[in-house]
Amino acid sequence: MQPMRRNPAALRLPDSRPPAARQSDPAAVELAADAAEFYDALQELLRAAQFRDREQICCYDISVTECYSLEALDRHGPLMLNQLAAELRLDKSTASRVAAALEAKGYVSREEEPADRRALRLHLTPRGDALHRRVRRDIEGRHAALLAALDPAARHAATSLLRRLAGDLRCVGGGAGTAAGSGCGPGCGSPAGG
Repeated sequence: MQPMRRNPAALRLPDSRPPAARQSDPAAVELAADAAEFYDALQELLRAAQFRDREQICCYDISVTECYSLEALDRHGPLMLNQLAAELRLDKSTASRVAAALEAKGYVSREEEPADRRALRLHLTPRGDALHRRVRRDIEGRHAALLAALDPAARHAATSLLRRLAGDLRCVGGGAGTAAGSGCGPGCGSPAGG
C-alpha cells in the first residue's frame, strides 16, 4: 500500500518566520514535504519491524521487551537495574518486573552489589545467552532474506544510514546511550562524526 502523500503547503516548520514566508521558500517547503514522507516511511518500518504488541510472545517464551533486555545485556554485559531501565527507556519499576520475569525463566540472574545491597546487577545466564543467540540468528536469517535483493553497496548504505539516524535520534532526543557532554551535535550519529 502506497503511503498517503501530504500537501507540503499545509505543513508548518518550527521557525519564527511568518507562514507566508515559510511557504514561499521552496527549500523549506521541500524539506517539510521530505520530513513528512520520512515520518510516514519510518512509522511503517517501525510498525513492521518493531512495534508488535509488547506483551505478545515473540516466537519464544519471552515478550518483545524481554527480548530487548537480553539484547542489552549481551551488548553491554552485566548492567545495574537502573542502567537497563535507561537503555530500554523504561521506568525502574517496569524494568524490575521485566528482570524478575527473565529471572523466573532462568535467562537472567540478579546479584546484590556489595557496596549497596539495594542495587541489583543483572547478568545473562548461559540459558539466556543461548536463547539470545538463537533469537538473533533467526532474526538475522529473516534480514538476510530481505537484503538478498539488494546489491552489496545498497546493503552497506542502508546499514550506514540506519546507524546514523539512530545516533542522531539519540542525540536529539537525549535518550539512552547519550551521556552528558558526549559531544552530541551536528553529525554526532555518523561514524566519522560528520
